[in-house]
Amino acid sequence: MKKIIIGLSGGMDSATLLGLLLAQGAEVHCCSFSYGSKHNHWEEQAAKSIIFYYSSWFRVYLYHYSFNLSNVFTHFKSNLLLSGGEIPEGHYDNDTMKKTVVPGRNTIFSSIMMGLAESIEADYIGLGVHSGDHHIYPDCRKEYIKSLDTTLYLASDRKVQVITPLIDDDKASILFKGFKLDPPVPYHLTRTCYKDQLLACGKCGSCRERLEAFSKVGIKDPIQYE
Repeated sequence: MKKIIIGLSGGMDSATLLGLLLAQGAEVHCCSFSYGSKHNHWEEQAAKSIIFYYSSWFRVYLYHYSFNLSNVFTHFKSNLLLSGGEIPEGHYDNDTMKKTVVPGRNTIFSSIMMGLAESIEADYIGLGVHSGDHHIYPDCRKEYIKSLDTTLYLASDRKVQVITPLIDDDKASILFKGFKLDPPVPYHLTRTCYKDQLLACGKCGSCRERLEAFSKVGIKDPIQYE
């Protein structure tokens, strides 16, 4: 049985990754990170709900590790952080969405996950990066993932590798995969919106991309919007 560490943000991508790996029979350990983002609180709630859902369905205990890195990101510049400006609205591909890039985030998270993987003798860390992120986020592109895999593999003395099962998928194809799984991914429990509010705004790039994906697959998004 493969033992895999994944980052579970509570969003559609990481929830689909979790469901996919569990359906394949992997032993999955989930990591969540508090790093001072505007939507961190809502992500954490979503991650806990998703873990409860899958734990109940598969009748297994899902390990959940929470890391508080708020102090690490205090001086980082990004509108996604509480210390930054407003979350930009508009299409996900707009250049204004680059304001939500958090410098070094995936590198920092992945390094921690590698350390945990080596400590509990897991063979892989799994990331939910996908093709829709490539334009905006440099640490979601294939060349970065290839380099990251090499770095973490060597840093762990060839014990830990990086897997990205969704890297060629866009949001719509991720939904197709998620709905085909048994059980289907609980998208009603996921959190996508970047804003710090109870209901998703439906206006930020992340919400717009989500709504477009549901429209493409012909299914109504099960979450509420303001």
